[in-house]
Order: sequence, then structure tokens, then C-alpha cells
Amino acid sequence: METPLTPLEFMRRSRRLHPRREALVDGQLRLTYAELFDRCDRFSTVLQRRFQVQKGDRVAYIAPNTHAQLESFYAVPQLGAVLVPVNYRLIADDFAYILAHSGAKVVCAHPDYLEMVDSIRASVPNVKHFVSLEDGSLEDGSLEDAPRKSNGPREGWLDYETLVRETPADFTAPEIAETDLLTINYTSGTTARPKGVMITHRNAYLNIVGTLIHVHMTPADRYLWTLPMFHANGWTFTWTVTAVGGTHVCLRRVDPPNIFATLEKEQISMLCAAPTVLISIANAPEELRRTAPRGVRVLTAGAPPAAATIGRIEGELGWDVTHVYGLTETAPFITVCEVRPEHLELLPAERAVIKARQGVELVTSGEVRVVDEEGREVPCDGATQGEITVRGNVVMKGYYDDPEASAVALRGGYFHSGDAAVVHPDGFIEVRDRIKDVIISGGENISSVEVEGVLLRHPAVQEVAVVGMPHEKWGEAPHAFVVFRASMSATAEELRAFVREHLAHFKCPQAFHFVGELPKTATGKVQKFVLRGKRAGIATQ
Repeated sequence: METPLTPLEFMRRSRRLHPRREALVDGQLRLTYAELFDRCDRFSTVLQRRFQVQKGDRVAYIAPNTHAQLESFYAVPQLGAVLVPVNYRLIADDFAYILAHSGAKVVCAHPDYLEMVDSIRASVPNVKHFVSLEDGSLEDGSLEDAPRKSNGPREGWLDYETLVRETPADFTAPEIAETDLLTINYTSGTTARPKGVMITHRNAYLNIVGTLIHVHMTPADRYLWTLPMFHANGWTFTWTVTAVGGTHVCLRRVDPPNIFATLEKEQISMLCAAPTVLISIANAPEELRRTAPRGVRVLTAGAPPAAATIGRIEGELGWDVTHVYGLTETAPFITVCEVRPEHLELLPAERAVIKARQGVELVTSGEVRVVDEEGREVPCDGATQGEITVRGNVVMKGYYDDPEASAVALRGGYFHSGDAAVVHPDGFIEVRDRIKDVIISGGENISSVEVEGVLLRHPAVQEVAVVGMPHEKWGEAPHAFVVFRASMSATAEELRAFVREHLAHFKCPQAFHFVGELPKTATGKVQKFVLRGKRAGIATQ
């Protein structure tokens, strides 16, 4: 009686229980669950019958958060094929590497990226079919056969909407094992070639179930796609929202005006946000913030969010922020900052400090340990640092076609995160830094995250990144790169005095660099290696 654990089970359930419920909103387009999954079935038929996609074949997508991108998370896996959601913010050379390395047989791309893909066709002879994800919708939101908004299909590309419209659903579903590959998600590759993280059906299923144990959702929820779907499969919310019969509300342009307008128009109840998006929301103009509905639930992860940012989101907007932690390699969640009864007795500022921590294991994530260099668990003293490691059902199968990197990451039977953290007496884990980003100054370890958290409490500071720079006396010293809030500023002396009020003096940055913006990856993480490479041309105090 056992059946495989797969996110496709949530597709089956919502198709049966919620056929007429609104499943998706994409601009003017609105689809019920029956309509959404009928479209998925039709494109599955195209892939199988016309393109000869078989079980195990890879199908790549390069697209922002659109209805077609969401459909890929069902149309491709139900064939037993492997979805490769590509970071659309990469350059052509990265596209060429990922499409070639993954061995993608089909590439589906949004019109904004057709020219870039065309420029690398010679580098990807393995790709046999190219599909343009043209919007194809009418002003009334329908997808019927009618004059299109575009100037016609680009040469060498088939039109997605035409294929879906003209192909009846008639595919043969293969047997799928829960250990089969579901997706290959390529890491950002900021310092080396991207690595393809192999996520199985079981990995994703258990992450979804674990998420829903800790984050309650219902069919009434309307989820806003501020998080890129390509990023760790949208933290598996591409399937999680469907699991409860909620509504996916697509957002192609993620900026404060668009976010706040959609929040109000679509009565959004929940969203996920990387820290950079959370910061933009917290620092949006007051005329935007006052339009926000109260009670919105937010999941945030990525770089550790500052307590000040969480405090502002909850205090001013009346939202509820839950901090989760994980990596693409862990499908992605392994810890959640769960609310405990004693937290409710704290003052808001004190509670925000707790909420900025990474928290405790999800029920389904497996065993999470913080260990020293000898592999021993660090004491729960909130001070002794070690590396976060995990073993369990959400850990990836390995890196695609990279056994050496897989062996290093999964050595000793645990996945090694590369994140330095402490464990507090209550068992809550708190990330202090990436291990490679810990600043060692005069023999003392300095957590850049700790210094950043203090600086973000200064009223003039909107964003900050602290990195280690060479120092003649100390070997290395912290430098702070600061982005000010609109119409606000502070001097280096003021910031230095502010830090020294809250931290030991040796942790205070040696220099402050005032910049207009911080370099970031496509998932909103600050590229600290870029900042370390800056030696001149920056306003410094």
C-alpha cells in the first residue's frame, strides 16, 4: 500500500478537491485548479509526444515568476523528467554552462531571454527544442486563439501558448520512485562554476510537509510570489501553496510599489522574502507602507535578517515574520525560528532578537548539529562557534556530475553547510557568519553578522556589509560598507561611536565606506568577495 512521496501528490489532491477554486493570478490572467492542471497535462503531452522527452531527461526553464514558470513544476516532473529552473539573472556564458552541463534536451525561455539563448546555441548542441514562453494573454486575461500581443514567434522558437492550446492532453505517466530526481537547481556560482544540486521527489515532499507543520496555511491563503521560483524551487512553495489549495499570485517585477499595490489589490495573506526584499519593504516610502494590509505572514531566509528589520516589519506594518534557515542543498529548510510561549512575554525589541536567529530543526528536516573542527558538538553557550551540519530526508542526492564536490559536501555522513554558528541554551541556533567570512583580527574572531546587526539599528543605516580587509598590524580588520536611508546620513565617527556603545571595541570597523548600493547575487545575498576586492575609488571615512 505504500506510494512514493512526491509533490505530484498535491497536484492530484487539489485537482480533485479544488477544481473551481482560483489557483493562479498572473496580471489579468486567472486560472482555476482545473484549468491550471489541464494546461500542465497538455504541455506534458507536447514534451512526451512531440519532443520525445522521456523519464530522466532534463528540461530547462529561464523565466521570471509567470504562470508558465509555475506550470513547469508540474508538467515536467509528472513525466518523470527532471526540471532545471535556471537563474534568469545570469549572463549568457552561465546559461551555456548550465544548459550544457545539465544535458537539457528542451529549453523554455521567456521572450526577454530569447536573444541571449540564441547567442549560445552553438555551445549547447544537446538542446533539441526551443520554446518561447510568450504571454499570449488577452486584455481580459483569457488565453484563447486571438490576435497576440507580440510581433509573432521568433525564428527557431516554438510558441508555448500555441502548443498548449492545440495539443489535447494525452500523455502516459510513468512510474516514479521517490528517490528519482525532481529538479537540478544550480547554485549562484559567485566564485566558481555553478554546481547542480540534485533534489529528489522525497526531498521536496518532506520539506513541504515540514513547512506546513510549522507554518499553518489554508485554502483561503493568497500567496504573493516575491521570491524567484527558480531559487530552490521557490523554497518549494511552488508545491506548498498547491498542497493546501491556496492561490498563487505571480509577481514579475519585485519592487516596493508593485509589491504594495498587489498586496492591496489581491488581498495577499502570505509571502516569502529574501533579506534584500525584506529591507526594501521595511524602508519603502511611508505613503506605500500605510496602504499595506495588516496580518500578512512573511517567511524570510538567506543572509541572517537584522533584528531591527524584523522589528520594523512587525511593529510598523503589523506583519508576522518567521525566520527559516537552509540551503539549496537541503531542499531548502532545515531550521525554523519557532514561536514558544515564553517568547510572547518578551518586549517587541527582545522578541525581534530571538526571531533573527535561525532556530531549531523542522520536524521533518533530520538531525542538525553544530560541530567544531574535530566533529564534536559545541556547547549550548551562545558563544562557541562551530559549523552547521545536517543529515536527513531533505539533504540532496548530491551535485550533478560532480562526485568530488559531492564527497566533500557530504563527508562523514553529514552535509556540511559552511555556515559558522553558535547554539544558545534554549537550543536555538544562530548563524554568525559564513566560515570563510569570519574576520580574524589580532587573533580574535569577529562575526561580520554581529557587527552588521548593530549598525542596522542606527536610524540612518538601510543596508550594511562588513568584510575583513588586510591590516598591517592586526593581519585583518573589519571594514563596513554602508547604504544610507533616503535623505539621511551619518559620519564615520558617529557610526564608530554607535558600534562601540554595543560591542567590544576591537569589533568596531576600522573604516566605513559609504556606497549607493551593495553588490548582490540574484538571490539577494551580498557578494562580499566583490567588496573585499575594492581598494580604491570608494568614499571612505
